[in-house]
Amino acid sequence: MTDDCLFCRIVRKEIPATIVLENEHVLAFRDIDPKAPTHVVVVPKVHVPTLDDATDARMLGELQLAAAAIARGEGIVEGGYRTVINCGPDAGQSVFHVHLHLLGGRKLGWPPG
Repeated sequence: MTDDCLFCRIVRKEIPATIVLENEHVLAFRDIDPKAPTHVVVVPKVHVPTLDDATDARMLGELQLAAAAIARGEGIVEGGYRTVINCGPDAGQSVFHVHLHLLGGRKLGWPPG
């Protein structure tokens, strides 16, 4: 973890967040600027800046499995949901701690942006 990373600070509970799920590997919390009725950010508890820096397939799997569990809990599985990992500034990554967005609760358009 790094001292100045926003998501590391949320993981350490230095910054408040509405936590949806937490286990030994991930922390998931509601996005403060939601783009859908359900918009949850799922982060690994270890600091990895981008998907390109990731070397642990298990950690990436933990993000996806957490998102699926949250989707079940939010009741959005039947209608469907989207998971997104932005990588780099041109893709829209604004916090450089790899994270997954879980979006659902409404019809989502394609292409996304």
